Order: sequence, then structure tokens, then C-alpha cells
Amino acid sequence: MPTYQVGYFVGSLSSKSINRILSKALIRVAPDDLEFTEIPIGNLPLYSPDYDGHFPPEAVAFKAAIAASDAVLFVTPEYNRSIPGALKNAIDWASRPGGENSFDHIPAAVIGASKGPIGTALAQQSLRAVLGYCNARQMTAPEAYIQYSPELFAPDGTITAERTEVFLTNFMAEFREHIERVLTVLPRQ
Repeated sequence: MPTYQVGYFVGSLSSKSINRILSKALIRVAPDDLEFTEIPIGNLPLYSPDYDGHFPPEAVAFKAAIAASDAVLFVTPEYNRSIPGALKNAIDWASRPGGENSFDHIPAAVIGASKGPIGTALAQQSLRAVLGYCNARQMTAPEAYIQYSPELFAPDGTITAERTEVFLTNFMAEFREHIERVLTVLPRQ
């Protein structure tokens, strides 16, 4: 059984991010043949086409981290009914310059948590549109809109609600199957 390298993005730059806690929870319940590496987004300068001829070292390292991944997982909050600016900036870097889109055909999944009752539904819709344009091979089901509360997750990512643990375990098992299906048809270079 192969091991798949999953690069994951936490859309929030906050040191107290509930989505960082969610990412820890997802890693805890993921199948054993998935290995995770966070791909940080906070050190990237704002993207401009002026960089297309010569990427700064941070952007080169960022694209290399995606290239080293078999799949990507986005764990994002919702800001103003969309994705955080830092995450959009990172996607812009990854998709440039023209003809060097890091997300082309990569297996991808989207999930997020918020304290509100719609649990990042609109951010995920926005992110899915951007990833669709970038030609990422998205897992479309199950959808996962997590309404965060401290009763569900410990700060270290331990899931304290059995129903939530079962749901997230199933989500990650489905993501693993999605990765295998996509890579069987479209192997990463």
C-alpha cells in the first residue's frame, strides 16, 4: 500500500486559529498511509505579475512544497463570506507564472471551521471556484462545514465529541480514497 504525501494549508494566520486545531484533529483521524506536511502561507509577499520572471525564495520554496505533495488539503476559516486574503495570495503564487500552475490535476479537499452556524460554507464555495479554475481535482463529497466549539476539540486536536470524530474519520477516509482514484488516472510528475 503506497504512502501519500499530503500538503495542507491552514487559511488563518492567527496563532489561536480554530482551523489549526481542526487540522490537528484531521491528522489524528486520518488513515495511516497519509503523511502530512503543513505548507505555510504567512511568509509570502503579496503576489504581483512583476515577480513572474523571478520568484522570491519564499515563493520558490512554497511551490516546491506543493510539488513534493501527492495531494493538498485546505483547512480554512471564512472571512467576510469568502476565503482569507493570505490564502488567496498563496493560491495566486502557486498558480503562476502562466503554464506553471502547481494545482493542475492535484487531488484536493476543502474543509473549515467557524463559530457560526454555517461553518465556512461560503468560504468553501469561494475556494472551490478558485480551485476549479486552477484545475485541481476536488473531492466534492462529503462536504464538511464544522461549527466549532471548545466542547468538540481540545487545543491539541483531540476530538472530544464521538459524533464529530466519526464524521471527520469518514471525511479523511474518503479523502484518502479520492487521492488514490485521482492519482491512478493522473499520476503526479
